[in-house]
Amino acid sequence: MDLNKELRARRSFNLVDITIDENKDDGTATIEGYAAVFDSETIIGKGWWIESIARGAIKDSALEDVVFLVNHDDSKIALARSRKNNASSTLQLTVDDKGLKIKASLDISNNSEAKNLFSAVKRGDISGMSFMFTVAANEWSNLEEDTPKRKITEISRVYEVSAVNFPAYQDTEIYARQESDTLENEKKALESARSAQLENGEKLELAKQKALFKIKNLGGK
Repeated sequence: MDLNKELRARRSFNLVDITIDENKDDGTATIEGYAAVFDSETIIGKGWWIESIARGAIKDSALEDVVFLVNHDDSKIALARSRKNNASSTLQLTVDDKGLKIKASLDISNNSEAKNLFSAVKRGDISGMSFMFTVAANEWSNLEEDTPKRKITEISRVYEVSAVNFPAYQDTEIYARQESDTLENEKKALESARSAQLENGEKLELAKQKALFKIKNLGGK
């Protein structure tokens, strides 16, 4: 079983190029920013590995049904939602060269949670974004180092994006409220990659020794 296909991971970023706009005519407000940034390295856990998301990792097929929450609290009503990312969705998602851009239309006239969030973002009390997703493919490198690198090359599905109190403080750091079993599974995936590299290295060395032995025997005839 590929562990990566079973995980739902959360990754946090500062809101990049955030803009807010209040439309007093219809009682709505718009929050716009980036929920994910491509090729931005973040340290996972206590220096367990350095991770980045590759350009092209998020395709339209991964954005079938995405909700907009606060602090990943799915016990409350979603503040906006994207269904197949159609034009009538209150959450618009765009993948560009920078990352996954979100544009959420909030009903601040009738929804107190939406009004509170808009006020907090406007005041600068909330300045971060996190998103939940599953990984379809990734590449490990520098596995011989204490802190290897992981590049996520394909995301199979984005489940939700959240405005969060504690985002990544800078590009090389991360704050992710991940469940312990999810993080443990990701660590197991790292160990599997390391074991596979070690096994492949041993097989290569054995093949070299066999080739040298054969050459020596042929030379002695």
